Amino acid sequence: MDRRFSLWGFIKNRGMGPALINFALFIAIFTFVGIVNPMMFNQAIIMNLLRAMSIYLLVGIGQSFVMITGNIDLSIGSVVGLSAMISATLMSHKIPGEVFGEYIPAGTPVIFAVLITLVCCLIVGLINGFLVGKLKIPPFFATLGTMLLTRGGAYIVNNNRNTDAIAWGIGKEAADRFQDFFYYGKTFGIYNTFLIAIVIFIGFSFMLSKANTGRHIYAVGSNTKAAKLSGVNVQATIIKAYLVSSFCACVVGLILVAALTMGNMEAGTHYAIYGAVIGVIGGVSPFGGAGSLLGTLAGATVWQTIQNWLNMIGAQVGIQRIVIGAIVNIVIVTVLLRAVFRNRKKRK
Repeated sequence: MDRRFSLWGFIKNRGMGPALINFALFIAIFTFVGIVNPMMFNQAIIMNLLRAMSIYLLVGIGQSFVMITGNIDLSIGSVVGLSAMISATLMSHKIPGEVFGEYIPAGTPVIFAVLITLVCCLIVGLINGFLVGKLKIPPFFATLGTMLLTRGGAYIVNNNRNTDAIAWGIGKEAADRFQDFFYYGKTFGIYNTFLIAIVIFIGFSFMLSKANTGRHIYAVGSNTKAAKLSGVNVQATIIKAYLVSSFCACVVGLILVAALTMGNMEAGTHYAIYGAVIGVIGGVSPFGGAGSLLGTLAGATVWQTIQNWLNMIGAQVGIQRIVIGAIVNIVIVTVLLRAVFRNRKKRK
């Protein structure tokens, strides 16, 4: 049998092994929880799980792109908050009416609010890529700085307060359409949030596995010097990875606005950590050059299933934080062990 089409060859594809392991883990956890609490198999529960998982999938995709280049994006959560605040502030704007106590809607039309928000978020990605790719600033410090600046921007967009309901600015009909498109609406019985995430997942998976950009991203993460000698534009490749991260964060911000009907200054807090952990769980190497978005999808399903289970058993917030913290620490230990084995291998 042609090795290219053998099962072993399929498993050995980039990141396929961890992806299959995580899908198996997801099935095991989902089945166990379902046996303990049959409500887990309820269609409404499953649909809500997929919708909630979509947010983690998107931040995981963004973080995975950056990690495969051998970098990290600490600002992705702050970009989520910036996206939520800019879009909601633009849409919720209103002016006093002629009659006392009434207001005249003056919100920016949805399409323009979304485009302005996207441009602002991509600028953050561009800055991150420039700092890391061009100026060679270590990604931890570069994106830590933009994380703080971007979160500050999210605060001052609406004068240090959360926004009003977007319906006050663009009107109830337009607000309902926006919310249905990003969160509450369904197509063929499936929440649009999940469909949006899957479309983005398919598009970026194709980019990563089939397009030159994806090959360059893996090359830069595997060996930057070798990639440069091979003619890869390292700076442009790193910038593209950070732009993908900011794009995904922007979409998550819009989804959160649709879910809450308003903008929250703290939206996206901890999402940088969650995205990195989901990527690593799915087999993305924090040292670069390895991983796949299929693994990220598997990691996101495992992550959300555990969170759903904790909610279903009525675990206190403190217990949930401890469990999530334990998972994060396990991932950190795994990364440290990888680093140790990697250094030993280099010495040999």
